[in-house]
Amino acid sequence: MDDWWGRPIRSGLPRLFLDHFHRTSLVAEDGDRLAGFLIGFMSPSVPDAAYIHFAGVAPDHRGGGLARRLYQRFFDLAVAEHRTTVKAITSPQNRGSIAFHTAMGFTVTGPVSGYDGPAVDRIVFQLRLSPRRKTGATSPE
Repeated sequence: MDDWWGRPIRSGLPRLFLDHFHRTSLVAEDGDRLAGFLIGFMSPSVPDAAYIHFAGVAPDHRGGGLARRLYQRFFDLAVAEHRTTVKAITSPQNRGSIAFHTAMGFTVTGPVSGYDGPAVDRIVFQLRLSPRRKTGATSPE
């Protein structure tokens, strides 16, 4: 992952997410190589919310819709668990993430000053989900 972002990022994805949220986390492979992933979970404290903690796509797989497909699959999982909202955050410097989430229909709030502690601002994303009647797949409202 550090190679994908060109900086140390691996510490943002400790093993506990894979051990405890593997049912709601997704992996895309290209042969035996990791092409992308999404680590998400259903909030244990907010009954109508799901949360995407981390998502990434290998540089050679970007631009082909893989991230959109991973997100859509997570939305389907969230709706199956009767969740109506998906939330996520990113740093204000992550313009690619902000653009992606905006294109996916998330509302964007922020930067929220001190969101993750003193001097640690975050952009907050929220998406309302509604089921599609024809296909059973979900769609953002």
